[in-house]
Amino acid sequence: MPMTAGPHGSLEVLAIAAHPDDGEIGAGGILAGLAARGIRVGVLDLTRGELASNGTPETRAEEAARAARELGLSWRGNAGLPEWPWTEGPGVEMLVRVFRACRPDVVLAPYPGDGHPGHAWAGRLAAEARQLAGMHRWGDDLGLPHRPRRLLHYFVNGETQPSLIVDVSRHYERKRAALAAHASQFQATPGSLPTRLNSGALLRLVESRDRHFGAMIGVEFGEGLWSAEPVAVTDVSLLPDRGGERA
Repeated sequence: MPMTAGPHGSLEVLAIAAHPDDGEIGAGGILAGLAARGIRVGVLDLTRGELASNGTPETRAEEAARAARELGLSWRGNAGLPEWPWTEGPGVEMLVRVFRACRPDVVLAPYPGDGHPGHAWAGRLAAEARQLAGMHRWGDDLGLPHRPRRLLHYFVNGETQPSLIVDVSRHYERKRAALAAHASQFQATPGSLPTRLNSGALLRLVESRDRHFGAMIGVEFGEGLWSAEPVAVTDVSLLPDRGGERA
């Protein structure tokens, strides 16, 4: 299946996901918070999730569109890559073209150490495409070179000590609503196959992790991000505002 239509205009933040619900699981609060600030945010799902135990690709596309509305995304697309085999090769040119077309400043992608090979593949693919997208002598037919300034990895299943944690407490209901939009995956219905996802176990794990990350920074909910590179800042303005200082 060819990729759905690309975004109209540039995006400031682009999240890459292996499956249509990964971005919501790992970074739904971050995406909702950015969109609420008027930042142009998009999600590119690499596959249609055709190997999932429940839900057809068509159903999952409808659910992804509903979740995008819940998060306030400016754009959501699907690359239509096969869910297996997972290899960087077939998707690199496509993703380079997307990076060069929408020219994001920040890219979010799954943690490459995730135990699910599809999630790890998506994280590696984003890193490879980001590097190649900035090379003037590579893919000169794929658009003008552009390398996103920052690549940050969110957690779907696997996790490690995060490089930074984002307070998503104010936007957590939007994350819950976006996850609920993926009903074929997270809700058991008559005729559906019982899975870890629709048993409620995964959503409990996600919320527990978000509460844990939140507790690490003294808030209700947080989403962790990992970076393979140092996260550069220009000053110490990342300190809490005076009114938000914590003992």
